[in-house]
Amino acid sequence: MSAMIRFDGVHKTFGDGPRAVHAVEDVTLDIERGEIFGVIGYSGAGKSTLVRLINGLEPATSGTVVVDGDEVSALREKHLRAVRAEIGMIFQQFNLFGSKTVAENVAYPLRVAGRAKDDPANDWTKERREARVAELLDFVGLADKAQARPAELSGGQKQRVGIARALARDPKILLADECTSALDPETTREVLGLLRRVNTELGVTIVVITHEMDVVKHLCHRVAVMESGRIVERGAVYDVFSHPREEATRRFVGTSLRDRPSPEVLGRLAATHPGTLVTVGVQEDTGSSARLMRTLAEHDVDGAIVYGGITEIGERPFGSLTLALSGEQAAIRAALAGLREFTTVQEYPELEEQR
Repeated sequence: MSAMIRFDGVHKTFGDGPRAVHAVEDVTLDIERGEIFGVIGYSGAGKSTLVRLINGLEPATSGTVVVDGDEVSALREKHLRAVRAEIGMIFQQFNLFGSKTVAENVAYPLRVAGRAKDDPANDWTKERREARVAELLDFVGLADKAQARPAELSGGQKQRVGIARALARDPKILLADECTSALDPETTREVLGLLRRVNTELGVTIVVITHEMDVVKHLCHRVAVMESGRIVERGAVYDVFSHPREEATRRFVGTSLRDRPSPEVLGRLAATHPGTLVTVGVQEDTGSSARLMRTLAEHDVDGAIVYGGITEIGERPFGSLTLALSGEQAAIRAALAGLREFTTVQEYPELEEQR
């Protein structure tokens, strides 16, 4: 793959002097053609500003932003229009026209594009607009809602209209800024499934801005973690989940997985389960939980699962199990050493001191 979007030493500052806000600081990043790339961070991290640099809605203070070979950071406004025509955008609050029908909302970008008789690809006649709208509404599963108004739709349906509208001019890039934040979990999964289809079936490069690690886990190929305007960690989603290096990343991963007991839960587990408590990682390269149990059995150690969870990230297993181990202490030590040969093991010596 080749880079569809490239940031090279990009800074974006609002204001001057001591009150200047450094929204984006020294970002160098490649987003590959055809991938789904997540940018995650808490409020104020700079992620939405980063997205606005891609379509030129914000000019970079310094550095270069290149989109599909065009240096956006160097283009004047009139030349940015052609770049923006190749970029669709969907929003948290849908941004639909309440007075227009679903079909009219989807057709709006095509009406704005107008007629270009000297350019057949951009000559949006009434017949072509109607055909394109019908095609898109069928794609997003709303063919029967063409004449409905946004007020008659659920949140998930509104976001599907937003996606159809963003795809109207057949963009190469789709920017999704917190596009599931206003949706319930089930509807979120449906919208993420639709975005995955947009990527796999239409070949659209998607940049997802979010503060929800669940969105990254279920949708993205790679992710960058932003904090205070900087990218503090990046990589394949599975790698970032399984080996987070930065504290900000560990916090995000923890909110998504919820597979490790809190100190309060650990205290209750220690009170109700005799034995040594340990938390063992389960990853693709560790094999199944059966391998964990087999290792314990080889050392004559019993292990009861008392907490944990295993999920899939990119169709690969990941999570952890907290076990209450019983047996001779020497055997438990040997079993833990065996487990460490192929996975991570977290012990809780403070619990033993309290007993």
